[in-house]
Amino acid sequence: MSIAKDGDTVKVHYTGTLKNGEVFDTSKEREPLEFTLGQGQLIPGFEKAVIGLNVGDATKVDIPSAEAYGDSREDLVLNVPKDQLPADVEPQVGMQLQVNQPDGQPVPVRITDVKETELTLDANHPLAGQDLSFEIELVEVV
Repeated sequence: MSIAKDGDTVKVHYTGTLKNGEVFDTSKEREPLEFTLGQGQLIPGFEKAVIGLNVGDATKVDIPSAEAYGDSREDLVLNVPKDQLPADVEPQVGMQLQVNQPDGQPVPVRITDVKETELTLDANHPLAGQDLSFEIELVEVV
């Protein structure tokens, strides 16, 4: 049996749920997720849960927000004038947009509020501040 360890490339099937049991992501209907342990490609709590598993093993893990997408940060929420949007865009709560930082780097944001003259944009990850649960099955150590 192959045991997953730091530096290994692995394939896993997973289902991620919120505290209320709502599934927010799963690999069950598609190919397993492939990643290399220790390279920071996934949230820290997920990687920690895979290390030490044998191929064929499954585990269920609760990951606090600090080991997932972090806490929601107020400094990533900003209000902008509505007229900064292109004229053909009708803003709606939940809409995903992309804004450019001063260095030109694109940042995904969500509209969280629409007022008459301004919008509230949130650059936090949609799962920031959430404790998550995952069911993980190690399918293969590549």
